[in-house]
Amino acid sequence: MTGEFELFEVREPQTQSIPFVYNSPHSGRRYPARFLDQSRLDGLAIRRSEDHYVEELFGAAPDFGAPLLLAHFPRAFVDVNREPYELDPRMFFDPVPSFANINSVRVAGGLGTIPRIVAENMEIYAKRLPVAEALERIEAVYKPYHACLRKLIARTHARFGFGVLVDCHSMPGNIRIAGSGIRPDFIIGDRYGTSASAELSQAALEFLEGLGFVAVRNKPYAGGFITEHYGRPARGLHAVQIEVNRALYVDETTLAKRGDFGALAGSIAVFMQQMAEFVADYAGDTALAAE
Repeated sequence: MTGEFELFEVREPQTQSIPFVYNSPHSGRRYPARFLDQSRLDGLAIRRSEDHYVEELFGAAPDFGAPLLLAHFPRAFVDVNREPYELDPRMFFDPVPSFANINSVRVAGGLGTIPRIVAENMEIYAKRLPVAEALERIEAVYKPYHACLRKLIARTHARFGFGVLVDCHSMPGNIRIAGSGIRPDFIIGDRYGTSASAELSQAALEFLEGLGFVAVRNKPYAGGFITEHYGRPARGLHAVQIEVNRALYVDETTLAKRGDFGALAGSIAVFMQQMAEFVADYAGDTALAAE
């Protein structure tokens, strides 16, 4: 099913010198042939849920001394930013397991662990699937990905005494802040202060604003399962989600990179360096390190 390509990879620095782990779980664009055969969508439409080229935008992470974990499998195939068993019974012709979460908001919206739709409410599948196939994807793709991510976070925490997970995503260009009409360039999500220290999130906002971007916190994206699951500030484990507005760097119709893609990647590299320096300066601060 997925033996035709490497599922994910870790791009390691020569030596991990900063307490950061960067993660790009939704930028994968290698589509299994069987999955494409099952889909009713064409080769471009099926890609609408990708976080296009986000692993390239944050590709400087190893240069700064941090590992970068990136998916090659697409989000439309398996979404690792969900609980392991958020399954929509409407997608399958046999019953889902009793332990599945069938009532989450994400399942209701068609965006469970095995998504039913891609962006703009386009149905992925021509017909229902056997539930065994969903469970196989979870075993073969979801669980190994999270095992790898956990290992990177645990290694970082053991080496430095604390760690910062940066979960990297992109958002549609038409996103606006409710009540203001503001179009953010970046959104920093920390689950409303529960997945990372306020100082860390505020620093991220200020660095992005200093680079000339419009940056906001938590609205409309506060972070998904990964941010919520791995962020444990009281233990010195901080997780922030960062959303980049796709309109800044990609044509959302053709999915081709815009001419200023390199400039945006350069700005993000400056941001990454600023974050590393901020954490180094405040490493002894109990706001970041475990009590």
